[in-house]
Amino acid sequence: MKTGMMILMAAAMVFAGADLKIAHVDSKMIFDKYSETTKAQKEYDKQVAKWEQDASAKQKELMDMKDKLEKQSLLLSDEKKKELEADFLKKKSEYEQFVQKIYGKEGELFHKNQEISDPIIQKIKKTIQDVANQEGYDMVFDRAAGAVVYWKKDNDLTQKVLDLLNKENPSGTPAATPAK
Repeated sequence: MKTGMMILMAAAMVFAGADLKIAHVDSKMIFDKYSETTKAQKEYDKQVAKWEQDASAKQKELMDMKDKLEKQSLLLSDEKKKELEADFLKKKSEYEQFVQKIYGKEGELFHKNQEISDPIIQKIKKTIQDVANQEGYDMVFDRAAGAVVYWKKDNDLTQKVLDLLNKENPSGTPAATPAK
């Protein structure tokens, strides 16, 4: 049984009989349709494209060195051949370090994603709390977390939260429909 489902069941048992007002949201839908997410995605994509361009250039340089070494191998002295092989191995190592630094488990790509998405996620959470407080809800469950198995549309705060977030958006950029 999922942890989220167990928490939901425990909460339902604890609050059974209490006169609670409970709502739900779909945080994934809010995130995907929030105009600031679209703006942040463009910034992120721009950085990723730069890293991909750098990686591609480094890879091309590496392949050119390898081709040169293979084509000239028979014509080179042993000393020159060893020098070119050492240069190639050094470049190969630099390329692999670059790839790891950018795309590795804790690489710059991961950190850039967090840097861009964390403020948006925090703003979404705060707005959900604000709407819930304004509407007088005691609890709000997130359907995107998979913990809600049934919901009444009347208690869905998703669109209210999304409208409030996009209304506050200073850039006025319309929300984009997420890619499927």
